Amino acid sequence: MKKGSAVYDNIRLMLPGPTPVPPSVLQAQALPMINHRGKEFSQLLSEAVEGVKWVYQTKGDVLLLTSSGTGGLESAIVNVLSPGDPVLALVTGEFGERFAKIAETFGASVDRLKSETGKAIETDEVKKQLTQKKYKALLITHNETSTAVMNPIEEIAKAAKERGILVLVDGITSVGVVDLPVDEWGLDIVVSGSQKGFMMPPGLAFVSVSPDAWKAHQEAKMPRFYWDYSRFLLFADKGQTPWTPAISTVYALHRAVELLREEGLENIFARHELLTKMVRAGVRAMGLKLLVEEDRIASRAVTAVFPPDGISPHQLRAKVQEKFGIVLAGGQGGLKDSIFRIGHIGNYRPADILIALAALEVVLREMGYEAHGGVEAAQNLMSPVPA
Repeated sequence: MKKGSAVYDNIRLMLPGPTPVPPSVLQAQALPMINHRGKEFSQLLSEAVEGVKWVYQTKGDVLLLTSSGTGGLESAIVNVLSPGDPVLALVTGEFGERFAKIAETFGASVDRLKSETGKAIETDEVKKQLTQKKYKALLITHNETSTAVMNPIEEIAKAAKERGILVLVDGITSVGVVDLPVDEWGLDIVVSGSQKGFMMPPGLAFVSVSPDAWKAHQEAKMPRFYWDYSRFLLFADKGQTPWTPAISTVYALHRAVELLREEGLENIFARHELLTKMVRAGVRAMGLKLLVEEDRIASRAVTAVFPPDGISPHQLRAKVQEKFGIVLAGGQGGLKDSIFRIGHIGNYRPADILIALAALEVVLREMGYEAHGGVEAAQNLMSPVPA
């Protein structure tokens, strides 16, 4: 693909990240550079962080890291744990396993509680495991994008907090997508990323830190420098970051949280709920099988789908992109050759889902599978959410 090709202008991302960026957020990145130690940036950052706190539903500290979401996960581990600390990692897919591996890399003693593929972690199983050992922390991926599963985090967090266990959450594809009241549910650290529900380009990670997490931070012995939360807190009081920030991306964040506030949290959650129902209804109407069969635990960010027998998910995705410019996500890990995924997190509306389903129907028919009824099934669910 040549640079400057019109193809770039016609690509429609349907991924769990990165996600489409609203024009005004893109334009915000073109603003001039300012002094990251000056009063202009201090005001910009302070207002942006207040917006992130609003999304997180927290009155506690939220730190802004120039990082991917994975960097945010590493920061959570090294700031509240010491080598040898017993940790329980709940694994429902590739990203839950990544969180566990980060903890192991820095010397934590990690036990894994795994679910079946396409299933959520059962709260009763967690409670049972928590009686077997005195754990320092519990690691949970709220929305596992590799399997399109959403875990029952409120119930699980309650069980852990009753035992004095720190709850560290990968909320990268759930913050700004589903209700996740950090303070109300007693979540100690919640990590999210800019390129997901915040409708921004990649480059920033956000981390909420509870009072219990700060106490653990004072005792934690894992090595840290760039990720040291104490440094971030010290500079946050001055409206700054300890290291040179991605100023253009902070501009984008400032605009993005304005858009989120304009829509309102309840409307954001309702929109993602509707988009999820539309995708699942459309796929089922075509006769395709979903990896997550139970609607209750289905991700509100991405839907994982098995292609018809005899059709490669790789070829299907390639043809959808070639013919319509729509980019679907592939499977990961052991599901790489089995599924494709349709993203609906962030800046999507019902019309985007109808277009994607229509494209999928056309390509499937061209590949020899008679797909019909997907668009109609999704359309029948449409509510007053703006198209």
